[in-house]
Amino acid sequence: MEHSHHKHEPSAHDDHACCHGAGAPGAADKSYDHVPADHSGTVWTCPMHPQVRETSNTRCPICGMSLEPETGSLDEDTHELDDMTRRFWISAALALPLLVIAMADMIPGKPLGAISHASWSGVLQMVLATPVIVWGAAPFFIRAWRSVIARSPNMFTLIALGVGAAYGFSLVATFAPDLFPASFGGHGGQVGVYYEAAAVITTLVLLGQVLELRARSATSGAIRALLKLTPPVARIIRDDGSEEDIDLEHVHPGDRLRVRPGEKVAVDGEVLEGRSSVDESMISGEPIPVEKGAGDRLTGGTVNGTGSLVMSATRVGQDTMLAQIVRMVAEAQRSRAPIQRLADTVSAWFVPAVIAISVITFIAWAIFGPDPALAYAFVNAVAVLIIACPCALGLATPMSIMVGTGKGAQSGILIKNAAALETMEKVTTVIVDKTGTLTEGKPKLVTIETVGDRSADEFLSGVAAVEAGSEHPLAEAIVNGAKARDITITPVTDFNSITGEGAEGLVNGQKVAIGNSKMMKRVGACDDTLALQADAHRKKGQTVMFVAIDGKAAGLIGVADPIKATAHEAIRRLHAQSLKVVMLTGDNVSTAEAVARELGIDEIHADVSPSDKNRIVRELRGQGAVVAMAGDGINDAPALAQADVGIAMGTGTDVAMESAGITLVSGDILGIAKARALSQATMTNIRQNLFFAFVYNALGVPLAAGIFYPAFGLLLSPMIAAAAMSLSSVSVIANALRLRRVPI
Repeated sequence: MEHSHHKHEPSAHDDHACCHGAGAPGAADKSYDHVPADHSGTVWTCPMHPQVRETSNTRCPICGMSLEPETGSLDEDTHELDDMTRRFWISAALALPLLVIAMADMIPGKPLGAISHASWSGVLQMVLATPVIVWGAAPFFIRAWRSVIARSPNMFTLIALGVGAAYGFSLVATFAPDLFPASFGGHGGQVGVYYEAAAVITTLVLLGQVLELRARSATSGAIRALLKLTPPVARIIRDDGSEEDIDLEHVHPGDRLRVRPGEKVAVDGEVLEGRSSVDESMISGEPIPVEKGAGDRLTGGTVNGTGSLVMSATRVGQDTMLAQIVRMVAEAQRSRAPIQRLADTVSAWFVPAVIAISVITFIAWAIFGPDPALAYAFVNAVAVLIIACPCALGLATPMSIMVGTGKGAQSGILIKNAAALETMEKVTTVIVDKTGTLTEGKPKLVTIETVGDRSADEFLSGVAAVEAGSEHPLAEAIVNGAKARDITITPVTDFNSITGEGAEGLVNGQKVAIGNSKMMKRVGACDDTLALQADAHRKKGQTVMFVAIDGKAAGLIGVADPIKATAHEAIRRLHAQSLKVVMLTGDNVSTAEAVARELGIDEIHADVSPSDKNRIVRELRGQGAVVAMAGDGINDAPALAQADVGIAMGTGTDVAMESAGITLVSGDILGIAKARALSQATMTNIRQNLFFAFVYNALGVPLAAGIFYPAFGLLLSPMIAAAAMSLSSVSVIANALRLRRVPI
């Protein structure tokens, strides 16, 4: 019987490409965390099933793929790729002659016809196929067995069934053909064998594994690139002035380190001596080097320019910003986006449904198919098992999330989890804080107005004394302004900071209060003339604070905070993305309006307290807006947590970063527009992957089952099905990798 045109082969995906959630219903909800509470070593997890956490690198009990370190690894483990490559080439060498023998009658002139029809042909094919099945396909059968034990059938369950059925059928046909009914026989009454189908399917599956392992390694390239930023050693300066290189694990906070020209900064710290430009692009995404001098912060992993720096280590080991970035990226890549729920629901029933369809296909062809009916039934049932690809469904979302979050990290955009990335695409309103977000956050003292004959220096001395007890950026500007004028700052007593109003204290026996109009009303020191002067300064974009001494109006202080150079472009891009931009600020209306006019901001809320920010976010959400809130201070943390997506400026506080779903490392507001563009590109990529996966399976399974045979005479060889199945998951990964080249 000539059956070769019915034989097909599967091609699979590598372990790493195995399907996410393609197990039995409820498999994704089981607990697979075997890490003891006091474990402090490496924890291994499955990228497709983050609930799987082990203390050793075994395999995922749900999908069969190899586990990976939770926090990424600097050294890429190629053991599995090398193993699959070796199995592929040896299997291919054995499968090729098998394929030639099986297809001998289709070769012009039939030069190998004698071999294919010889009585010992089946034994020869068995000898060639057995090493491929027993050794080459061994990993697939092992993973399939583990999936059965875990009650989580997956891609390898289907492959093992298909390959095992084709090989087992052929063994029986070779050594006990009389066991088969006549309906299995071909035109000559001989029962066909499918050794070449089993071998070629295995070979194609191995090829799929090799291609996917190579492609998938690129998705974790972002973490490896970040890990490589840390230098292996640091140059410590001893107390006696001597210097030596030491391993990073021996660096402690407070150590003095030298950073020579062209070297990488070893840990986070502060410049003590020297000046240089530092390239921070690998962490912040900003290409222009930043000038650093005494008192400036240094970030581990950045590259020093031509100057020599002496720094004091402040954060080392897992506390450095680079370590936090790596940790955040790794966690984000393992997180699950809400859009994944659809794929999870389908995948949970996928493998049982495919097995059922395969059984129905066999029965239908056995009853209604042409002669040899049972041979057709067997081949098409195997084709259904092989072409079905739960992997494509499982990989659609995780691969895009991995690449998208990795690209974001390399651009200075840290995504806390996949949900934040997905929600960012749906944002309709962006709320931004003014100080430190739209502006530099480094205000300067520009105006001093006094009442009566009090000198400006005397006036500023008292104000600076009170503000020296405050950590507010405006207070720092006033203190720095006083120091620049060589004014002595007298110690303050009875200092009191009033949230939303200002600060007060005793200076040389006088009660000095500095703050907004609310504070002046409270201390009974309102002055209409000063109010008019304040309005004039506010229209120029200054932040004005009133000063009262012993309950009487004494003057005002004007501080200007320069608008960030990228703010104009950022607001333009946000408007181009059809987003409404709202500014919240504790400053008064006049100052806020001046900034809003210059930048083209749609709506402002001035004189707001931290609780007001939280309330405004709630109100906007209540009106149906999807809100992203950007801020950098402790007072922004409640609003960041209240928003649909909180965006923390990386130059701000750790509290703000913890409350946010997205962190902009450089503190550049342009990163908000980039984060939105990244979110849109990633979600579009995910939808493309899901669409392809659904359409592939929706068309492939019916085609393999032979639904189109009565009308069009179309049948799908199991070998072609194998090739299509392998390419399906490779295509999903390749599409996800396109995100690395998407401009944001």
